Amino acid sequence: MGNKWMKKAGIAFSALALMTVTACGGQSQTAAGEEQGKINTSSAQAQELTVYLNDFDAVIGDMFEKKTGIKLNIVSGNGAEIMSRVEAEKSNPQWDVVWIDAMPSIYGLDANGQLLQDWTPDNAAGLKEAYKTVIPKDGAYYPTGAHAAGIIVYNKDKVSEEQAPKTWEDLKKDAFKGRVGMADPAVAAPAYPFVSWFFNQQGMEGGQAYFDSLMKQGLHVYPKNPQVVQAMTSGEIDVAALQESNAYSMLADGEPVKLVWPAEGAPASVRVAAIQKDSDQIEAAKEFVNFLLDPEVQQQLVDEGDESFFEPSAEGAKPKPERDPNAKLNIADAAWASEHEAEIKQWFADQSVQ
Repeated sequence: MGNKWMKKAGIAFSALALMTVTACGGQSQTAAGEEQGKINTSSAQAQELTVYLNDFDAVIGDMFEKKTGIKLNIVSGNGAEIMSRVEAEKSNPQWDVVWIDAMPSIYGLDANGQLLQDWTPDNAAGLKEAYKTVIPKDGAYYPTGAHAAGIIVYNKDKVSEEQAPKTWEDLKKDAFKGRVGMADPAVAAPAYPFVSWFFNQQGMEGGQAYFDSLMKQGLHVYPKNPQVVQAMTSGEIDVAALQESNAYSMLADGEPVKLVWPAEGAPASVRVAAIQKDSDQIEAAKEFVNFLLDPEVQQQLVDEGDESFFEPSAEGAKPKPERDPNAKLNIADAAWASEHEAEIKQWFADQSVQ
C-alpha cells in the first residue's frame, strides 16, 4: 500500500505543503508574471474581470462577454493550484471572483475575512431549496450546482454485475484488493469533498478507519480524476471512486464500464462562486455571480459546458437526461469540512510515507 500511495500521491502532497504559486493549466490565458502585469493596469481593471476557477467550463468567458460586454481573464487550474495561488496572493489578491468545486476551502476564505459579505444576488431567490441551505448567513458565496465527487465505476469485463460493489463499504472487500483507485484529496478539487463526507458522517476516527482499510487493501491514489480514468482504461485498476463527469465520459467513449450510484448516495462536490472583498470591480463581479445563478446560463453549461454532468442549483435548469434520475447527492457540512480540512489532508499525506 505504502509504495503505491507514495508513488502517486506523495509528490502532490509535498507540492501543496509548499503553498507556492503553481503554473496554471487548462484555460489559463497568460503566464503568471504577464497576467499580474495586465491586472495592475487601469485599462485591464476597466475591461476585464479576473476569475480563478477549476479547469472546466471555458465557454463561460464568451457567454458572459456576449451577455454583458465584460471580458473575463480566466485563470484556471486544479483545486490545489487555485487555492495555493489564492493563499500566495493573500496580501495582494489578483483575483476578483473565485468559482471552484471546493466549498469547504471557500468557507475557509470567508472565515479569514477574504470574501465580500452581506450581499444577495437577484437570482439567488430562484435557487432550489437544497442549495439555499448551503448559502452562508453572511452571503459570502453562492452555489451554482453540484456533482458527485465520486460514484462507483467498475470494468464490466473484469468484474461481474453480481460481484460488483453496490455500496461504499463493498470497496473494502478482499475481492477488490489492489484493484481500486481514487483521486488525491490534496490535488483534485472534488476529491476533498469526497473524503470529507465520510469523515463528517463517521467522525475523524471512523473516517480514518474506513480509508485505512482501503489503503491496506492496496488503494491506488492518482493526482486527478483523469489519471484515474487512464488507470481504468489501461487495466491498472478495475474499480474506482470516480467524479461523475469523468465516469459518464467513459461511458460515452465506449469504455467497458458500468456506473453505480450507491443507495446511500454519493458525496457531493458543490461548486460555489465568491467575490474578493477588496476587488476594484465589485459591481462587475456581482453581475458575474448573479449571471452564474441564472437558470438559462446553468442550462447552457449543462448543454455545452466542459463539466456538463452536474445538478444545477437554479430552479428550471435540468441535468443531462442520461444522468441517473435517481442520483442522490450527500453534502458534507461546509463549516465542519473547512475546520478539519488541513487535518484530514495531513492524515492522507502521512499515509504516503508509511
